[in-house]
Amino acid sequence: MTSVTTDKTRDFSRLLKQSGLKITPHRLRVLEEITHKDAAISQPDLEKIVGKEIDRVTLYRILSSFEEKGIVHKIFDLNGTATYAICTADCSENHHHDQHIHFICSVCNSVYCLQEVSMPKINLPPHFTLHSIALNAVGLCENCEKVKE
Repeated sequence: MTSVTTDKTRDFSRLLKQSGLKITPHRLRVLEEITHKDAAISQPDLEKIVGKEIDRVTLYRILSSFEEKGIVHKIFDLNGTATYAICTADCSENHHHDQHIHFICSVCNSVYCLQEVSMPKINLPPHFTLHSIALNAVGLCENCEKVKE
């Protein structure tokens, strides 16, 4: 891996430091790959990209620590595979605020975070406490829609 310092690398370093995680080339590399895509990315896909640099166990530990610290959130695709997307600044350790709709393409299985779509208000019965909301919309993404035409 090249050791070029960019604004993005500095931002990732700051994020890791604020989260109480050691700044390592592997963690920076995983953050780079996760934020590089428009859609969420699965661990198997990450392994294909960084597998020569980062072994499977280390990648799993990195993703787990990122999720625990509120850096990424996990979404399951239509096959039940966990995919990961970067969290908003509202997330913190063990408390995700990424309560938005996830769009899953029924053809290519890509998972997209729809931040701009409002979530419905959930009225809970008395003495119920809401910890998270998972709402998935399934359809055709822009790329698969174009292929269909």
